[in-house]
Amino acid sequence: MLNKYSSQITQPKSQGASQAMLYATGISEDQMSQPQVGIASVWYEGNPCNMHLMDLAVKVKEGMAPAGLVGLRFNTIGVSDGISMGTSGMSYSLQSRDIIADSIETVMQAQWYDGLVALPGCDKNMPGCVMAMGRLNRPAIMVYGGTIKPGFTKIKGEPGASATGEKRDIVSAFQCYGEFLAGRITEEERQDIVRHSCPGAGACGGMYTANTMASAIEAMGMSLPYSSSTPAEDPAKLQECLEAGKAIRHLLEKDIKPRDIMTRQAFENAMVLIMAEGGSTNAVLHLIAMARAVDVDLTIDDFQKVSDHVPYLADLKPSGKFVQEDLHKVGGTPGVLKMLLKEGLIDGNCLTVTGKTLGENLEALPGLTEGQKVVMPLDKPLKATGHIRIMRGNFCPDGAVAKITGKEGLVFKGVANCFDSEEDMLHALEAKKITKGDVVIIRYEGPQGGPGMPEMLTPTSAIMGAGLGQDVALITDGRFSGGSHGFIVGHVTPEAQVGGPIALVKNGDKITIDAEQNLITVDITDAELAARKKTWTAPAYKATRGTLYKYIKNVKSASEGCVTDE
Repeated sequence: MLNKYSSQITQPKSQGASQAMLYATGISEDQMSQPQVGIASVWYEGNPCNMHLMDLAVKVKEGMAPAGLVGLRFNTIGVSDGISMGTSGMSYSLQSRDIIADSIETVMQAQWYDGLVALPGCDKNMPGCVMAMGRLNRPAIMVYGGTIKPGFTKIKGEPGASATGEKRDIVSAFQCYGEFLAGRITEEERQDIVRHSCPGAGACGGMYTANTMASAIEAMGMSLPYSSSTPAEDPAKLQECLEAGKAIRHLLEKDIKPRDIMTRQAFENAMVLIMAEGGSTNAVLHLIAMARAVDVDLTIDDFQKVSDHVPYLADLKPSGKFVQEDLHKVGGTPGVLKMLLKEGLIDGNCLTVTGKTLGENLEALPGLTEGQKVVMPLDKPLKATGHIRIMRGNFCPDGAVAKITGKEGLVFKGVANCFDSEEDMLHALEAKKITKGDVVIIRYEGPQGGPGMPEMLTPTSAIMGAGLGQDVALITDGRFSGGSHGFIVGHVTPEAQVGGPIALVKNGDKITIDAEQNLITVDITDAELAARKKTWTAPAYKATRGTLYKYIKNVKSASEGCVTDE
């Protein structure tokens, strides 16, 4: 029975009013007995990652009728990280993930849809959609909106750049502020970068959070092959949308549900791909949240175990040269997965939304193009182990997440330069009050303190742009964008708002970040920390009503995925 849920309102005589409402929407008598599939689009006009999703939803709906399904579109909300970055709007970003999950769950349950096709575009969209799929446990597929093309500045760039100028992306637009402050570029060059970094529809182009999460979800088996690497404006993306109807029909017939696919081993596969591709630290938060939605036990320490044995292979931005479109041209996400499967790093027996196993899917697909330069072979990795490190120590007893690609070195020792907000740190940088050897600490930016763990792409980009990337470390109880790079540590737990050690550190304290031992230590005694704790008082919450206040009162710690429904 494929219409197991929708039949609860389409078949009983007692639900005549429900049926009258459905007839009013244009559903025919024949369609009344067909399975209904919700098409959840995270469409809104004000963001390149999302502005084309309505068009994709039209194509998904178009593919439903030939499969004998009724496709019914609905929308959910989104927040543009790129637009809100560096402003108070960033407090709304992470919570949008959970609002997306809540709203999709709400519509699907209230409307009695039998299956779900979700169309996310920007960072928090992907985990939000998949969390909803896990909670609902009805046949579901995620169709990623796709990655943006690279931009090109008009001013001729470095060797190897396009004849029209240097290849650019969103991080170029962030970093040009620091470059301008440091006198490394002119105002004309800064405007040139800003104007030409983002040429059209699609999510930020490097292995930033959106592409990281889309790739991880494809590795888990919750999207069709190539979904995560096909560019937004490629005709193949429209074809993928059309094929979603046939695929969801197959899932309904076989009764294959998200919890059949999102197993412990599927999460292991996702973590392996994230490490190999140099993915965003945000994946730690989001995979834990997704795992909790399907009752899979996943902790921050599991990421360290994977990082210890999986090499960093993909030369992708922000730490490398290439963007997701470049990867797609040489084999895409399936090409990388096929290589990892051949090397025994992932499990090919995991079920996917094709109804086949991951191994069966990959067997029928070509691997990486011979001679390609985007992904290194295992015997010539960019780094012998993963770039994500789970840190402990007296600075972060419940954990922290570092992104260390190796270019920064493995140990950083310096003195604390503390700021109680992102804005204070940026003012200090402008005033040249951040110098070589500083461990910049931005605190009270955690899940409760931020609130919402705002991302620190503006500070990291400003530091890199100012030429301090090799000489300054940055630690925060907030998050880092997937576009961040440098010697950076985020997700510090316990956060400052609840009196974690990060709140007790003072300017001048000696800090050691050791990515070999996975430790962050502040050179003061336990007794001194305890004494400081006695004189510390929690600042007032930054929100006392509304959605942010609800978030503060419900959110779990970063090490618990910042979930809000437990």
